[in-house]
Amino acid sequence: MVPFFLVYLKKGFKMNIEDIKKALQSVKYPGFSKSIIDFGFVKDIKLDASSCTILLDITSTAKEVEDELRREIPKALPNLNVNLVFSKPKEEQQKSNSVSGQNIAPQIKDIVMVSSGKGGVGKSTTTVNLAIAAAMQGKKVGILDADIYGPNIPRMMGVNGKEVEVIGNKAKPLNAYGVDIMSMGILMKEGEAVIWRGAMIMKAIQQLLRDILWEELDILFIDMPPGTGDAQLTLAQSVPVSAGINVTTPQHVALDDSRRSLDMFSKLHIPVAGIVENMSGFICPSCNTESDIFGKGTCDELAKQYNTQVLAHLPIEPAIRVGGDSGKPIVYFEPESISAKRYMMAADKLISMLENQQEVSNEAIQPIMPAGVSACSSEGQKIKAEHDAKKSSGGSCGTGCGCH
Repeated sequence: MVPFFLVYLKKGFKMNIEDIKKALQSVKYPGFSKSIIDFGFVKDIKLDASSCTILLDITSTAKEVEDELRREIPKALPNLNVNLVFSKPKEEQQKSNSVSGQNIAPQIKDIVMVSSGKGGVGKSTTTVNLAIAAAMQGKKVGILDADIYGPNIPRMMGVNGKEVEVIGNKAKPLNAYGVDIMSMGILMKEGEAVIWRGAMIMKAIQQLLRDILWEELDILFIDMPPGTGDAQLTLAQSVPVSAGINVTTPQHVALDDSRRSLDMFSKLHIPVAGIVENMSGFICPSCNTESDIFGKGTCDELAKQYNTQVLAHLPIEPAIRVGGDSGKPIVYFEPESISAKRYMMAADKLISMLENQQEVSNEAIQPIMPAGVSACSSEGQKIKAEHDAKKSSGGSCGTGCGCH
């Protein structure tokens, strides 16, 4: 169906500024369902007889975002000679609170990566309740939902459907239960699928760290996508991760994937805070007794293998599911429950670990290849050889893969 404004143009209708704004409603900001008008990115429109100049103030420094807008805006105004002027945030010089390496969020003291080898093990539920438990113990806490394809944090924290406030070029996190929250699930329409390649996921995670108005936090919990892929590597290269938490269930099939997740922490030089064994037994709501369903205690041996600890054995408790669905986390609304007490103990162990460990660095996993240069090319081989000559044995391979 042809938009109404194109019909008028074909009839010789002369557009005014309001008509142009209506036409630009069809131009979505790359990666989002809202238009550049809805976001307020169109700051000025100047119109003469046959052309218009549009000033856009966008939040992203990514060249891909500007390029896509340069393609799409003229399509919405086919009968006008369109001149686009972009105002973008300056690329910030790297700051770091790590020993060395990169840190695009230096105002955050400790970043905790909550990960799992597979989906459906309760990773987001663990993230929510651990974050609130840490806040209840006096820490200034945030949650970043980096599970781009399946963002569940907004519903679990009771903020789904709420609007984000944009201040200048940055979005302000929402807050619930004393915890700052940001998620792709907040920025997009409910139920809308994200169909992105790895490069877009990497850019999105960096923007969620850099282009959000995070305050000075003690701990930022990051709910990662399941597995060991682009998102995990991008995060580890962008900020020094103070601790990793692996969430799993007691079945040996789940533990196989957990080993991969723990191995990833090792290769990315991320200290492991511990393992959360979820669905570890069942709490009967009638008699309050605990029974094994999927097994229990299998993570104890896994923790020994990887020289870490089990932060908590968390049972299947109906109140956890109800709290997640209703946006009323169990640790906040039922603090006397068995699960809430175990979450509090797990948060206490995590805080103790963070306060007693040395400063972390992501230097060893930084890529050394310039953009567009393949590690397999002759130029890439030369760069790698020069890099290897400067480093002692045992360093990174130089590709940023985190293999050493």
